[in-house]
Amino acid sequence: MNAISVANVRKTYGPDFSLHDVNLTVESGKIFALLGPNGAGKTTLVKLMLSLMSADDGTVEINGINSENPQSRQGVAFIPEKFSFFPFYTVRGVLEFFGNMKGLTGDNLKSQVQSAMEELGIADLAHRKLQSLSKGQVQRTGLASLLIGENKLLILDEPFSGLDPIGMRDLKDILKKQKAQGKTIFLNSHILSEMEILCDDVAILNRGELLFSGSVESIIKSGKNLEDFFYEQVSKN
Repeated sequence: MNAISVANVRKTYGPDFSLHDVNLTVESGKIFALLGPNGAGKTTLVKLMLSLMSADDGTVEINGINSENPQSRQGVAFIPEKFSFFPFYTVRGVLEFFGNMKGLTGDNLKSQVQSAMEELGIADLAHRKLQSLSKGQVQRTGLASLLIGENKLLILDEPFSGLDPIGMRDLKDILKKQKAQGKTIFLNSHILSEMEILCDDVAILNRGELLFSGSVESIIKSGKNLEDFFYEQVSKN
């Protein structure tokens, strides 16, 4: 079963298309990146996946369930490009909040929160309030929330934003571990060099139209790197 299936999706804002007859599948257990310049429609597609808006036409399914059905979001974790939360919450408090929303309690909650903080290197910040943290530390807190609960699909919008090189390296290692556990990872990102190394499959979106969807391996075998291939595709559109 595909983790994500997008079929003939259209979304307009006034006279302009945000998405125009988009067809896309994301295979379970893969790391997938949706690429495109600003305004390409990437965030709109993510909002449709999470039922934060509805398509004008077409359907989006998560694990075979229509995205407008709340059951489709069971086992799905999401972090936006700029993670934010109540500034007076501590790092531990934020993660406990997300754990409670996923039904975790007691020792199980404490154990998962502690493990997530250690994985993201923020255990020493457990009692610090978000308002006292740097942008990168807040981003790490948001990323840690993805590790709380039994999540099968992780959706990350520009997850490398605000991270220093060490943080980027840590995140890549974490995503690889999540994939090894059988989880599906969907990324929006502008960092093409990292996507080439990290991802199994990519799609390129521009001006609401899907220009390409396929494996990174097929691009490399064509004699191009992902950055050159991306610019070649977008310049044609």
